[in-house]
Amino acid sequence: MSQSIHPSVLLNEAIEVLDISPEDTVVDATIGGAGHFSVFLAKLGAEGTLIGIDADADAISRAQEAYDAAEESPRMFLVEDNFRNLESILDARDIPLVGKVLFDLGWSGYQLSRGRGFSFQQDEPLLMTYGDPEAETETGERRTAADFINTASEETIADVLYELGEEQFSRRIAHAIVEARKQDRILTTFQLVEVIKQGTPAWYHHRRLHPATKTFQALRIYVNDELGALREGLVAAINRTMPGGRIAVITFHSIEDRIVKHLFRDEVAKGKGSLITKKPILPSTSELSQNPRARSAKLRVFEVCPNAKRNACDSANSFSNNHSPLYV
Repeated sequence: MSQSIHPSVLLNEAIEVLDISPEDTVVDATIGGAGHFSVFLAKLGAEGTLIGIDADADAISRAQEAYDAAEESPRMFLVEDNFRNLESILDARDIPLVGKVLFDLGWSGYQLSRGRGFSFQQDEPLLMTYGDPEAETETGERRTAADFINTASEETIADVLYELGEEQFSRRIAHAIVEARKQDRILTTFQLVEVIKQGTPAWYHHRRLHPATKTFQALRIYVNDELGALREGLVAAINRTMPGGRIAVITFHSIEDRIVKHLFRDEVAKGKGSLITKKPILPSTSELSQNPRARSAKLRVFEVCPNAKRNACDSANSFSNNHSPLYV
């Protein structure tokens, strides 16, 4: 199983700070390219348990391949689902508590190559949905990006682009979308890219960042309710992680990172746990030289307290004392 299409970001740091023991029960909430998953398999013994979750059936297949190739395998559960449903996933498998949880919120090259409209580099149907897009649209469980931009009001589109993509030309792009759809429905990625260019100044088209980047990010987050899923998934992880257990989250943009930062801070204030590092762990200079996509990654780690008293979880912060990552 090749990992060249999706090198795992902050792999060593995440594995080290989670401090996995052979008998641990570990949740990989975002299998993706199965990079972290494969290392979890190597760390866990036959007495351990590994739960792998992903909404993409292909990610589940990659995890199964890694499991089949492992020399000594823990008990394993692979679940094609959204990590927001973590509590029901654990309930269905009679797992009351887990020891370690990882959320890697990065995008893999596998997802961008699936033909679902996530990439503005290829002309594809404007879906931007996880899982089976046909099943989702037939049942009405989730609208596609095309559904949204062809039916939502100009104000709603502008708000989504600004709030979820931090797009400075959100209103101009929204206006361009509404004008363009009067002539014909916008159904492909290249159609949308062209409309975005029409709605933004020429200088915006010649920067390092593609002019469609923030719009595509915003639509993907909105269509899949990624921020709602993140909040629900984190709360579920905190509720179901045993005392002394750890939750690690790797984010790739400021909106996600703010959610993780504030939720962890609030849980610390409630006395439910402590932060393993006061500031996020960032990729090393070596990793950045080998994988530029890691430049925006941040790793935050929360440890669940053994009792309800505030600051009662005085963990030995050996990772932050002995490790020297870059901090912000």
